[in-house]
Amino acid sequence: MKLDIMGLQFDNVTMDEASARAEQILAGKKTCYAVTPNAEIAYEALYDETLRALINGADLVLPDGAGVVLASKLLKTPLKQKVAGVDFADRLLSILEKTGGGLFLLGSKPGVAELAAQKMLEKHPKLHICGMNDGYFKDEAPIIEKINAARPDVLFVCLGAPKQELFMKDHLDALHVKLMIGLGGSLDSFAG
Repeated sequence: MKLDIMGLQFDNVTMDEASARAEQILAGKKTCYAVTPNAEIAYEALYDETLRALINGADLVLPDGAGVVLASKLLKTPLKQKVAGVDFADRLLSILEKTGGGLFLLGSKPGVAELAAQKMLEKHPKLHICGMNDGYFKDEAPIIEKINAARPDVLFVCLGAPKQELFMKDHLDALHVKLMIGLGGSLDSFAG
């Protein structure tokens, strides 16, 4: 069930329910995208109609941050809990490790994705990371080709808002992945 919080349509889910939804998406055939707006992004979306539409167009809108959950309570439409993007991403890593699905990392400065991959593999040794690319590119066409050639099931898009939301929406039909998730600077979090 979706809840309207300041014009954004958040999925009212717990972490377990969000993970179960991700498993359903990964078992399906459709390419989906998920976003994890925090209070700052929600505030920007109040005044940016394009960003608001990008967020509301996502298949999964997760409340990333206590500020969003607090706002939901103040507005008398309480969300079940905060579902932080980095924690949801870690759950996805466990799912991929279990299913053997592939992961592609996109974003951050050169070298960060490699370091993040190394840390992910320390925690999830059976994880299949099938590709990565930093976020410093001008032409998106070669990136789309690289991602499709790697054949990932999940794509972590860490380009910052709203660039990552635009990238996912613009390439929804061109990318052959099951789930894309916008994670802001989360690759840096994984890199340690």
